[in-house]
Amino acid sequence: MFRRSKSESAPETPETTSATTDASARTTPGKGRPTPSRKEAEAAAKARAKVPRTRKEQAAAARVARAENSAKVREGMKAGDERFLLPRDKGPVRRFIRDYVDSRFSFIDVIVPVLIVTMILSYSGNQTLAGIGSTVLMLTVLLVIVDMIQLRFRVRRQLAQRFPGESTKGTTWYAISRAMQMKFMRMPKAQVKIGQQLPEHYR
Repeated sequence: MFRRSKSESAPETPETTSATTDASARTTPGKGRPTPSRKEAEAAAKARAKVPRTRKEQAAAARVARAENSAKVREGMKAGDERFLLPRDKGPVRRFIRDYVDSRFSFIDVIVPVLIVTMILSYSGNQTLAGIGSTVLMLTVLLVIVDMIQLRFRVRRQLAQRFPGESTKGTTWYAISRAMQMKFMRMPKAQVKIGQQLPEHYR
């Protein structure tokens, strides 16, 4: 006697109910965009928790950031990265000087062992041995001085060949001051080995 409407005549199936439930779960009422998953919500909560809120937390975060930046700068300087070098170390001329000095054997590297031997001989109580130790030390110092003089002329000759027209102001002192340091103490760190052939071009 009575006709059922279309909505009444179409019974809900499990598939229809499941699809409706999934659709409502994926969207936020009134926003029309997917609801964040549990994993995304947890990640967002952690990110909010990490944001420094108090002055003490902000100061701690600033210290951590400065420490990380300082470590990055030190590593860049050690590797010879131009972005982190001091102005005195920048440029192809200074990079060549560093490589040239580092590729040479320097008598400064034997100063420490000679000093140790000299001290041992001096405290041995034997005047002859003490005299030998002092002589060896003086000869080593003399060799270092001669080596620095040779380095000065050789560096200037190399610069004239490789960088014609470039200013050489301060290059002699730069080369000597680096050569006067033992290799493991030099900064930026040596990028070449002793006796290694250097590139033809540094530009």
